[in-house]
Amino acid sequence: MATALWLRTIRHQRMDKQHVEPCTRDNPQSALEEACRKLDIARPIWLDKHAREWEEFGQTRFLPDDFIESVDFQRLEIEFIDPDAKKKKSRDYRNAFD
Repeated sequence: MATALWLRTIRHQRMDKQHVEPCTRDNPQSALEEACRKLDIARPIWLDKHAREWEEFGQTRFLPDDFIESVDFQRLEIEFIDPDAKKKKSRDYRNAFD
């Protein structure tokens, strides 16, 4: 599996629509545009806040205020998926196995 962008809309605290689009970490906007087109939803405005979150965490979320058109969901979340990435272990002792 190649790297991808996972897009999901959240409505009433539940995932409503979702789509996975091929993507590279350094160019999420074209994959976001294509995923929005395929789901027939408005494309959000990409702000500096979203760029910082994407760079630091590999994910970000868009609220209704981030769209020019009105939307029928509470938020749009995108996340970078890299199946070859090494999983980080939690340092929280509550997650330790017995």
